[in-house]
Amino acid sequence: MAVMTTRSCPCGLSEAYEKCCGPFHSGAVAAPTAEALMRSRYSAFVQRDTGYLLRTWHPRTRPARLDLDPGMRWTGLEVLETTGGSAFHSTGTVTFRASYRGGTLHERSRFERVDGAWVYVDGDFLD
Repeated sequence: MAVMTTRSCPCGLSEAYEKCCGPFHSGAVAAPTAEALMRSRYSAFVQRDTGYLLRTWHPRTRPARLDLDPGMRWTGLEVLETTGGSAFHSTGTVTFRASYRGGTLHERSRFERVDGAWVYVDGDFLD
C-alpha cells in the first residue's frame, strides 16, 4: 500500500501546498485577496516558480526577466499587517517579514487589481 505524503504550504498557513498556494501557481484559480497573492508569491519564490512571479507582477513594473539565486533558501513567512486588498478593494498593502538562511526581508508590498486579478506592483523595504 502506497503512503501519500502531503507537504505543508511554504506560505505559513496550515493547509497543504496542493490546497493552498498550489492552485494559484497552476492557474486553476486566482488569488482572491492581496494577502493570498503575497503568500502565493512567497511560495513561488520558495519553489523558484519564475513564471508565476512574472504573471502576477503588474505590467508597468514587471521586469523583462527574473533570475532567482539558486542558493537562496527561504525559511519562513510572517504577515504583519494587511490594509485593503479584499474583494471590495482595488488596491491593498501587505507588510511582511520573510526569513531566509542568513537574514530576513521586511517589506510593505503594494498590490492592485488588473482586469479583476490581484497583481504585485512594488514594495518598500523596511528596517
